[in-house]
Amino acid sequence: MILGCTSSDGTEKFVVDSGVNQDNFKNFEHLYLSNVGIGTYLGDADAKTDELVTSAVKQSILSGVNVIDTAINYRSQKAERSIGKAISELIEEGKITRNQIFLSSKNGYLTNDADVKLGFWEYVKEEYSKNGVIHEGDVTSGYHCMTIPYLSDQLDRSLKNLNVECIDLMYLHNAVEGQIKDVSKEKFLENLKSVFKLYEQKRKEGKIKFYGMATWECFRVPSDNPQYLSLEDTVNMAKEVGGENHGFKFIQLPYNMNYDQALLAKNQLIGTEHVSIFESAVRLGIGVFTSVPFMQGRLLQPGVMPEFDDLKPSLRALQFIRSTPGVLAPLVGQKSPDHVSENLEIMKIPPLSEDDFLALVKKLTS
Repeated sequence: MILGCTSSDGTEKFVVDSGVNQDNFKNFEHLYLSNVGIGTYLGDADAKTDELVTSAVKQSILSGVNVIDTAINYRSQKAERSIGKAISELIEEGKITRNQIFLSSKNGYLTNDADVKLGFWEYVKEEYSKNGVIHEGDVTSGYHCMTIPYLSDQLDRSLKNLNVECIDLMYLHNAVEGQIKDVSKEKFLENLKSVFKLYEQKRKEGKIKFYGMATWECFRVPSDNPQYLSLEDTVNMAKEVGGENHGFKFIQLPYNMNYDQALLAKNQLIGTEHVSIFESAVRLGIGVFTSVPFMQGRLLQPGVMPEFDDLKPSLRALQFIRSTPGVLAPLVGQKSPDHVSENLEIMKIPPLSEDDFLALVKKLTS
């Protein structure tokens, strides 16, 4: 097991050792985090993809990326294992130390184990139902579970998969989206508070450093949508549970040139002021990571994105996102060495200044 977790000293040393333009790191919660991260969502649950993901994670870290994102259900637990192997190998090779990287995972979805030769529901029955981890009525929308026994079980499995003592950031995965069809909003918020209590306890045990919510709709939709969640209310809940030093410090949501609600929709309230989720996050001290930077390749087709700064499509997409005020980093799903090299050319140039970004947005929206 790899001991320790991310730290200020470790991430600062990573910046120096990486040789990357220092403007490509953001200081948040006393951590120096690369403004591009690697995501590990897609891919077959097979040995060949394991090797590709492990290699891509190693290549990304050696290219100056210290933000790594995964989830226990990605590739049926094999994404976590591939990352664990990559980190272990880099540490053994003396290329990095554990405290130099920021490792996040997610739980909440039902998952099987691709290395166990059982069908999905057979695995769920054998591993969870028979062992009392899941009971009748615990699963919502056919695939989601946020009970305390299940989330505790999943955290321990993630730690084992990743071969680490502590996960730097544990997200509750698509909680509103996976629950609200079957649970009242009042009951959901009650359950969410229980999850925050669990995560605060796991912080005390040294199993996680921070926690957050990885979402799809809830922070982007209008306030009259059943899936809507107020970030200010959520932060206040965390303060109620964990005090001023609570661990709820991050959210994740979709954002790109097409999914622009997080930037343009003023759907959040801070006091009585209507602001965007990005503005709300900045004011509340919440770090935002973003998903689907390329919309699984659709944004990279010729003529889809406006051109600027003579950048190729993938770099345009990343430059737009990482230059957005309030965004820590887009998370890029990349497996082939060529794609990693192409995408991480962005680490050779600085992000846009805030003035240049605002001028670009004005140009794009006029």
